[in-house]
Amino acid sequence: MAQIGKAAAKRSKPSYFMAILGVTIVLFFVGIFGWLLLNAKRYSEELREGVKVQIYLRNNITPTDIEGMKNYLATKPYTKSLEFIDKEAAKKKLIADEGQDFSELLDENPLPNSFDLNLKAEYVQKDTIAAIKADLEKQNMVVESVKYPAFIVEKMGSTVRVGLTVFAILAGIFCILSIVLIDNTIRLAMYSNRFLIKTMQMVGATRGFISRPMNVRAIINGTISALIAIGVIYGLMVLSERFLPYLKDLRDNSKLIILFLFLLVLGISISLFSTWRSVVKYLKMKLDELY
Repeated sequence: MAQIGKAAAKRSKPSYFMAILGVTIVLFFVGIFGWLLLNAKRYSEELREGVKVQIYLRNNITPTDIEGMKNYLATKPYTKSLEFIDKEAAKKKLIADEGQDFSELLDENPLPNSFDLNLKAEYVQKDTIAAIKADLEKQNMVVESVKYPAFIVEKMGSTVRVGLTVFAILAGIFCILSIVLIDNTIRLAMYSNRFLIKTMQMVGATRGFISRPMNVRAIINGTISALIAIGVIYGLMVLSERFLPYLKDLRDNSKLIILFLFLLVLGISISLFSTWRSVVKYLKMKLDELY
């Protein structure tokens, strides 16, 4: 009889290993999808911030005017970075690009002084950048003209917007499917514990007494699953950045921490909710229905 009792207890013991493994795999793929989404967003921001607005200055302005214009641009909320290009620097750059020195034909350098302005990503949009150009052209005592690649800005805006929207929708769908998969994994693990739950209820144990140790176990399992998934994802990130160094430039540590915290909360929350729901389900079932 004792052997039979031990065998029954062993059969009723939930498969925590399989539950942890199943949740870990799902969280891993959620994390990978989140990492790709963060990289895609950061890459699109870098593309936007790489667009240069060239501000050409008039020839008759003084160094004081140039300094005043520099301070004016530096205080604007849209300014990401600013570089002053004087005539000589512009000449050297043109010679390097074209391979020809026009100084042999001209006595005076015709190139104007200018500023190369890089905007913050959120300002690189068709209407916004056009408004910035119009505002700068009002400084007509100092500014001769303002140029930027309008066609690239227009195409980039629509392409990036559509791409990120599609990616975000796919991420949302995948996250919902992942929650369903985790829920099913936990419920399958709890299935082997149904007789123990019912037996405890029949001897007078309260719902809280029955569910408390299982809820604690669910929190532990969810934490273990999330930590394993986070560790594997981080290791994969470091390995990827070693072979593709540009990925390191795309990494945003603050958002990455938020992603990892999300995985931890998701693993614990779904494990806890699924365990609680399974306990309630088996408590409401009749003994004959458990077979």
